[in-house]
Amino acid sequence: MTQKVIYSLFFCALFGFIVKLLPYDFLFDSAVEAYYKGDWLSVILHMEKALRNKALVRKVKVECRISCANQTAFSEPLAGLGVPIPGAGSVEDLGFFQKILKRADCVNSCESEQLGPPTIHQATEEVELEFKKRTPYNYLQVAYFKINKLDKAVAAANTFFQANPDHMEMKQNLDYYRMMAGVQEEDFKDLEIRPHMADFLLGKRYYSDDSFGLAAEHFEAAVDKYFTADKECRVLCEGAYNYDGYNYMEYRADLFQAMTDHYTQVLNCKQRCSVELATNAGIKLFEDFLPSHFNYLQFSYYNSEKYEKAIECAKTFLLFRPNDEVMNQNLAYYSVVLGEDKAETISVVKDYIRQSILEKELLYFGYEAFGITFVDPDTWTPEDVMPKKLRDKQKADRETAARITEEIGNLMKEIETLVEEKKKDSSDMAKMITPQDGGSLLYDDIRVTMTSKQLNGSKRVLLDGVISDDECRELHRLSNAAALKGDGYRGRPSPHSPSEMFQGVTVLKAVKLGQEGTVPLKSARLFFDLSEKVRKVLESYFRVDTLYFSYSHLVCRSAIDEKQEERTDLSHPVHVDNCLLVSEMNECIKEPPAYTHRDYSAILYLNDDFEGGDFIFTELDAKTVTAEVRPQCGRVVGFGSGKENPHGVRAVTKGQRCAVALWFTLDPTHEEKVRNSDLTHKDPNLHQQPKPSADINCLIPVDPLILSIHVNNWCKIQFFLFSWSSDMTHLDVQRLCSYRGNTTIFYNIDSPGFSIYNLS
Repeated sequence: MTQKVIYSLFFCALFGFIVKLLPYDFLFDSAVEAYYKGDWLSVILHMEKALRNKALVRKVKVECRISCANQTAFSEPLAGLGVPIPGAGSVEDLGFFQKILKRADCVNSCESEQLGPPTIHQATEEVELEFKKRTPYNYLQVAYFKINKLDKAVAAANTFFQANPDHMEMKQNLDYYRMMAGVQEEDFKDLEIRPHMADFLLGKRYYSDDSFGLAAEHFEAAVDKYFTADKECRVLCEGAYNYDGYNYMEYRADLFQAMTDHYTQVLNCKQRCSVELATNAGIKLFEDFLPSHFNYLQFSYYNSEKYEKAIECAKTFLLFRPNDEVMNQNLAYYSVVLGEDKAETISVVKDYIRQSILEKELLYFGYEAFGITFVDPDTWTPEDVMPKKLRDKQKADRETAARITEEIGNLMKEIETLVEEKKKDSSDMAKMITPQDGGSLLYDDIRVTMTSKQLNGSKRVLLDGVISDDECRELHRLSNAAALKGDGYRGRPSPHSPSEMFQGVTVLKAVKLGQEGTVPLKSARLFFDLSEKVRKVLESYFRVDTLYFSYSHLVCRSAIDEKQEERTDLSHPVHVDNCLLVSEMNECIKEPPAYTHRDYSAILYLNDDFEGGDFIFTELDAKTVTAEVRPQCGRVVGFGSGKENPHGVRAVTKGQRCAVALWFTLDPTHEEKVRNSDLTHKDPNLHQQPKPSADINCLIPVDPLILSIHVNNWCKIQFFLFSWSSDMTHLDVQRLCSYRGNTTIFYNIDSPGFSIYNLS
């Protein structure tokens, strides 16, 4: 019996009395683990159950919230008070809040009764994204294929492909399935298609075939199911307040401001339901989705000679677009031939529009009064719903954006000219464009202990003397003072081995704890500065363009003494940082859930007073060790994150092993957000790091608009480091510079135009 099965049974036994159904993220992780073991039946069992349980959690939440809303309506009078209207007086206010408390109690009781404690089914953003991208079906199609269930494999593959049409491997799989004997066209199902969307697409198909009777039937069904789906989407918006990143650490608001923030967030979510329901498989958005139903319906009914229904749908369409010329002509025709009063508009649509417009007015008020951004998702909204001040501001913003776009176009031409000049001046450009080992280390006290060749691989380096003994001890103390068990591993204290306990802390959390006085601020500052130092050293040594932090984590792993007997596992199994290692096939698949954007990795070691825990490089078979590194204070192992560097960690059998794990990307869109957070910018000393000679440091403003042009590795021009002024009238330029080059570019918004200054 595998450890995972044992753990599953233990989990069920331990929580059996309070957990009504297993968490879908736990089942998903179990399925993924089974996948890499080739246990295909377990993959299917756990992944299908994960999908079912996720759907059941959603269903319970919808039913509970709708039921409780009906039971605790605010329009119902209270004994001795009448209808509770907030603002009518302190007693009436109490009546209003009594309704809120009762509804909260109703929802909590209902959900807990059917699902268990609320925290059980709170998955991480990463897991939610995997389900949104339909990743479970990627695993399922392989598992079904392996056990020769072709119809199910085809359905799973097609379901995944609908949400990932650019996935070439899955496209090839589907082409292969089509050529296989026994596979039918009806096997190519979308198992996740929403009912209203299925009827809408069928209606469009019949409409295109001039089968107007069948088209009308499906469009009518689509409308009914749309409003059901809209109601469900809206109640699901009434969840917990969604803090932006780490803002919860600083969020301070009084009662009514907190209510305003949360309620406007809920209204924003409810408004976006129209986009959510108009999107097929999460990627294809149908413009004017709901109004288009009534356009199709009026013509379908006209061709089916159901003229009263045609008039009804024409009038309903005009509720959304009262000035539509073609539909007004149609209605005029119906009036002449049949009489205008033959039918009325559809009442449920009229109520929907009225509610939506009221929500928009509230959101625009919040935009004006509190600066809470609202972008209207609907194109049919009457123009006067948006306040004139905001309309004028949007017009000015569009004009400014157009002007900047034109200036950028002109600048690009100048940049192209500059690039050509640099090409002529540099005789060995090709060598400098190609990243390679052996660049400068920037610091005199850092030494290269082993190169790629000595480590029997490529894009590898072992450095010593990167930090001092005192700095190692300081970070070690920080890890034990600030780190939490399971931090960075979805809260699991033993994510890689049941024989070890993991604890970690991120840069931002350390800084926050330092500002609160929980840990010394200098320790948090040291964590920040030394990780920056490692970044700059690797950037220079590997001769690459700017490396951006993808993720940084101070982590310690400790041996659990009573679990070391007859131990054969690794502290961290062999893996690759930016692709999924399939060791049986000597392959590494670069696709989610792997962190495909990672380009370079580094481990900064803090101590050596433990047993085991050596770092290893292997071949793609995950067995053949090509190099082994013994951790010690100040040592850094740096390497490319790709398939050329499978690696793992031998078991820590005694003591505690601490290190700073760093991952880097060449893509600024995947930069670790905490590096530019308000917290790390509050203390200017956080940016005081050891400065190597002949290096230019740019002060990046908070939330800058950054546009980088990488001309080549010798002259890397970085420009557009500016932010909008507080009144949004001009751009504040704070610093524009180029590394390793001699050109600085300035942009002046008040006197439009770019200036290029050659500093040589």
